[in-house]
Amino acid sequence: MVKKERKLLIVDDNIDFINFIRKALGDEDYKLSIALDGNTAIEKALQETPDLVLLDLKLPDLSGEEVLERMKKGNKDVSVVVITGYGGDQVAVDMMRKGATDFLTKPVEPQILIKAIKNALEIRDAQQEDKQLDLFPSLERFFPFFAHEIRNPLHAISGALTIIQRRSNLSDEILAQSINIIKEETQHLNEFVQECLNFVRPVQKVRSVEVDINEVIYVTLNIITHIFENESKTVRVVTEMDPNLPKIYSNYEEIKQALLNIIKNAYEAMPMGGELWIKTIQESGSPRHVEMIFVDNGVGIKKEALPSLFHPFFTTKPLGTGLGLAVCRRIISERNNGKIFIESEEGKGTTVRVRLPIDRRLEDPLEKTDGI
Repeated sequence: MVKKERKLLIVDDNIDFINFIRKALGDEDYKLSIALDGNTAIEKALQETPDLVLLDLKLPDLSGEEVLERMKKGNKDVSVVVITGYGGDQVAVDMMRKGATDFLTKPVEPQILIKAIKNALEIRDAQQEDKQLDLFPSLERFFPFFAHEIRNPLHAISGALTIIQRRSNLSDEILAQSINIIKEETQHLNEFVQECLNFVRPVQKVRSVEVDINEVIYVTLNIITHIFENESKTVRVVTEMDPNLPKIYSNYEEIKQALLNIIKNAYEAMPMGGELWIKTIQESGSPRHVEMIFVDNGVGIKKEALPSLFHPFFTTKPLGTGLGLAVCRRIISERNNGKIFIESEEGKGTTVRVRLPIDRRLEDPLEKTDGI
């Protein structure tokens, strides 16, 4: 897949600072456009539709605040990062209330600038993805609206929390703990919103490619070791991969998401440590399938909970969203004509089997399976 070039509009009348930005972003894949005054910036924002605007507050003709408001009026989806040497934290709060994604104070370190730009683009991409979702029946029709209404205040909370951190004495243990709680709960809500969107996202056939399942599993395990940094020291992972496993034709990111959910569940089921055994094999017969087997010796699942595992919003975890396995079923069964089976016994562990067809064609109707 060809990587999309991102368009950035720099709005600043200080040539030296513009050159600083150009140098800082020299190794990044951005197409830069320049506006030295507010009116030019507003015109370029409408004509060029940049992915992101870096906006100075003090301009020769208009205030940065007015430029922001007029840009947002012309295109409410435009993403803006304010960069200025004027104003303090109150100005930052006011600008974010008016729609800015982030606020940086000059002088700014190149690494901080790059990180702020990438974060703002990720937020914009998430908002654009929300809008691309079609209408869905029943409760699912509510999800895109829900995502939009929840994400906007979450972004504002995150921005305000950054300001609080900058102004706070983090040696105060109670204050530091309180800030961490806000960060963790905000992240939890963000993940919940993303899982809702993953659940209703329509299949994107154009993104289907040949997928090496063994490779996806190793990539997913690498991600997991970062998510569960402490748990990874006590969980032993044993892999038994078929080196001749055929590739399947599917959406790489969706398959990775499904496997990530399955492996996350296994890690969360072994809080005191344990063993996760992963095996891949090719099933003979017609149609041909690849099979993945995940076995953990964790806490297991109560027998009465097994029939409800794939129901949206059903969870056995204190902080679970109840959408992880629902997303897995949608990706594996509905979008890939595959099957997913779960066997578990409380106190002894869980086995998850995933079967995916090797010769699946995207236009084939969904298969009826005896698995979930």
